[in-house]
Amino acid sequence: MTPTPHPRRLLSRIRDLTRGLSLRWKIAALLAIGCSLVAVTIALLIHQSRTAQVASTARESATAQLIRVRQLYELTGQVDRADTEAAIDHPELPEPLRKSARDGRRSTFLDLDGPHPAVWAARPVGDRVLSVRQPLDAQRNELHELDSQLVAWGTVVVGLAALGGAGLASRLSRELRTAAATARRISRGELDARIGQSAPAGRQDEVAELACAVDTMAASLQGRLEAEQRFTADVAHELRTPLTGLHTAAELLPPSRPTELVRDRVAALRVLTEDLLEVARLDANAEQPHLEVLPLDATLEGILQRCGAAVELAYPARGGYDPEDTEARETTTGPDGTDGPADPDPTDRTADPDRTDTLVRTDARRLERIVANLIANARRHGSGPVEVAVDGTSVSVRDHGPGFPERLLRDGPQRFVTGVQERGQGTGLGLTIAMGQAQVIGARVALRNAADGGALAVVTLPAA
Repeated sequence: MTPTPHPRRLLSRIRDLTRGLSLRWKIAALLAIGCSLVAVTIALLIHQSRTAQVASTARESATAQLIRVRQLYELTGQVDRADTEAAIDHPELPEPLRKSARDGRRSTFLDLDGPHPAVWAARPVGDRVLSVRQPLDAQRNELHELDSQLVAWGTVVVGLAALGGAGLASRLSRELRTAAATARRISRGELDARIGQSAPAGRQDEVAELACAVDTMAASLQGRLEAEQRFTADVAHELRTPLTGLHTAAELLPPSRPTELVRDRVAALRVLTEDLLEVARLDANAEQPHLEVLPLDATLEGILQRCGAAVELAYPARGGYDPEDTEARETTTGPDGTDGPADPDPTDRTADPDRTDTLVRTDARRLERIVANLIANARRHGSGPVEVAVDGTSVSVRDHGPGFPERLLRDGPQRFVTGVQERGQGTGLGLTIAMGQAQVIGARVALRNAADGGALAVVTLPAA
């Protein structure tokens, strides 16, 4: 015997089944269930009402027939069994009815569930029992036909209600999905996206109220961000002029240790100002890339030479440095050619047999900005050696320091947050600029920590 599931377990199973359904199907299912309950309730009421009507009519008819038979029996002393199945002490008379008649009461007995439905009426005649029986096969067939019609029409009503609910729920779901898509566009930086642009005018329901609230929030957010961007750009732009004069004045100072410190801080201020202007342009979507088809290997070799990066460009696909390899090492190749092999000529196809010259569509200046920022971030916050590798259309930059903080991997880079406690260890704009410039040229930057330690940044460029 299969045990009956506990009500809580049954509810838990129902929740598990409905958890994966969309809002449209949940609403359609709820409407169908509700209409089913209403249809079943109405059908039961109609069935009970009709059954009570049939029973009342049958009892009245049997009682009237019993009176007529009794009168005939008293006049003639005989019972006419032609149409009424009247009899004295009928052997099939139900026992409750027989006992009631022997107690001196006239009563009826209705049987609609047996193989031969009938209504009985009986009364005492002397010390005997006079009874009549009327078959109810036609009435029971009528009730069965009524039940069949109720089931058929109830099914039709439930089906129509489910279809109507699915239609209404589809419209509601579509509008909610539009709102969700617009909210995602706003979160990606499209601050001019609005839900009201796709919603019909004059609506006053909850969805329209939600759309209005989201549009108001987006407009307010857009205004604040644009004001912040203008402020940042204006401040950085206004700082350029005094910084230029300050830089010129610092260059005129006599050589000394204080002069070196002043020049170093002035240079840091100029870099910060340029970074702020670049961030403001990225936020305002004012950057227009100059995309062209370039060989990735030769382009990166030139970038590393101009950056003065003491790293060798490796190719893990051909047995070179693997960014996840714990045995990978840095090859110090300075721009002057000392302490290592001479710098390869980017135009010499025989300088490095591992070169693949994969063609990518990118902006060379912006790619240089991305790679330089990633290398500078690795040197400033990580530990050597810093390694750069090319694999297909991907460029990876790795250090061997403590790795990226969990906050940065979870929330992404934040401005003026460097993840180190010491002051003067960067502005926190390097990764922000790298991510922004990557978005401009259609590239992706993935940040993660290597399995054996160290921060790993992988730039994936679009292939030509």
